[in-house]
Amino acid sequence: MRGIKTERQKIQPINFKGLTLDEGYRLDVLVESKIILELKVVESLADIHTAQLLTYLKLSQLNLGYLLNFNVTQMKQGIKRLVNNLKKT
Repeated sequence: MRGIKTERQKIQPINFKGLTLDEGYRLDVLVESKIILELKVVESLADIHTAQLLTYLKLSQLNLGYLLNFNVTQMKQGIKRLVNNLKKT
């Protein structure tokens, strides 16, 4: 994409109690190092998909992610926005 930095299949490490896994999990798309896009082609988005993205947001310490399901007739039906730990101002 022009002018927008994206990284596909971005491998993220996991650090837990002094142990590091270099390939802990893989983000489908990371936009501007701030937004996670989790891409799906499923009958309908399930709770497990939401839990997966929330886990990725927590592990990466990011606040915003989108679940995108491409198995819909209109794309707006397949978009779910998730926010992790909104900071109070």
